Amino acid sequence: MRDLAGQHLFGTEPSRRSSGQALVEFSLAITIFVVLMMGVVDFGSAVYSYNGVSEAAREIARVASVHPGTDPTAVTTGWSTPMQNVLTTQKALIPGLANPTITCVMVDGTAASGCPAGSYVRVSITAPYTPRTPLLGLTGTWTMNGTSSVLLQVPLPTQ
Repeated sequence: MRDLAGQHLFGTEPSRRSSGQALVEFSLAITIFVVLMMGVVDFGSAVYSYNGVSEAAREIARVASVHPGTDPTAVTTGWSTPMQNVLTTQKALIPGLANPTITCVMVDGTAASGCPAGSYVRVSITAPYTPRTPLLGLTGTWTMNGTSSVLLQVPLPTQ
């Protein structure tokens, strides 16, 4: 460091050794900082994925309660067209989204037979998440789960 007259403040000129030391310290500090930042970004991506799976469960449950089709508990075969459209949209938004498990339950959580009036549609859905950074990548693939229950708004058609 120099003063206004151009003289070194501490009387000696810094050696090449001390400038090399600063470079080593900087490289160690920036490595730790970059790894931490990558972990924060990867963790944020995991939270985003988890939120997407939860939102998919809510969307599918809402559509299943309003447009149940002939049998919402059957995997896609008894679903209404709006239910199939919502699942297609959610699968396009969330990579690896599995087909949901849809069950009808009563208020107390017990299984309902045939989705009677006053029952709830419970949707459970999963999607895998693989961290992109090497440090979090050591933990393997995470399974994101989403569950939502909505009161059945429209009774099922009688068969």
